[in-house]
Amino acid sequence: PTRDFRQSYSYHIIVRCNNRDFHLHRRPCREAVLYCVKRALEKFDFTLYAICVMSSHVHDLIEPARPDDLPRIMHFVNWYSAMCLNRLLGRRGHFWEKRYHAAGFRNADRRRALNVLRYIHGNPMAAGLSGGVVYPFSNYGTYENLRDDGLTRWHGSFLRLGLSLEECAIRYSSFCQRNPPKPKAPPPPPPWGSRLLAPLRLRVDSRLRGNDGAVRGQGLLFERPKSRTPRCQVGEDSYVAEVVRRFLLCNRRRGGRTLLP
Repeated sequence: PTRDFRQSYSYHIIVRCNNRDFHLHRRPCREAVLYCVKRALEKFDFTLYAICVMSSHVHDLIEPARPDDLPRIMHFVNWYSAMCLNRLLGRRGHFWEKRYHAAGFRNADRRRALNVLRYIHGNPMAAGLSGGVVYPFSNYGTYENLRDDGLTRWHGSFLRLGLSLEECAIRYSSFCQRNPPKPKAPPPPPPWGSRLLAPLRLRVDSRLRGNDGAVRGQGLLFERPKSRTPRCQVGEDSYVAEVVRRFLLCNRRRGGRTLLP
């Protein structure tokens, strides 16, 4: 479908790993994603309000200065990150699945903006990766702790929650706690071929079963591959380490709220 880009709109962006694989479960891969977003911020004029790097996909909330720039921004981010991550993992081929999903809404729509922010920040909790909203690879901490992580900025709807920044942070945190995300359900199988494949049964390798008989295929994804893979030059750069250090430092739970100068 044709994209519909408009002025003064924010866009909820979702990009998934090809075949919904868990290519981003390793910390260096998530650090590479943050670095690629930082490179895009230096190259293009846009505002990043929210980001959450999951094991198989990435959520962003973006407002481009010019609506028609969003395809150029996403092309750069997806191309650059795919090259880095393929090099880091020693793989080839498509890294991201199809084109990115983009759902836009007016910045003046406060209800929609806050719900999108809550959905992005609550994604790790819904997936069972975190017991709460706080997650090291999302920028929820910048909203709760009122700190600058070097990548994101506060959305205008967040700034209108109270008369002071501290009041905005308390009300947004309370809003997220009162409306926890629903647990994620596995995606339904595609309807095509359901009749044709109904009588067929796939044999499962006995090595993929645990002592309880359950298939542990996902666990194999988290094992380090036996073959030696080339190191990624991105992970060896001191600038990458500084970008990630500042982001993680600002988005962990802290006592008290102090603004950076």
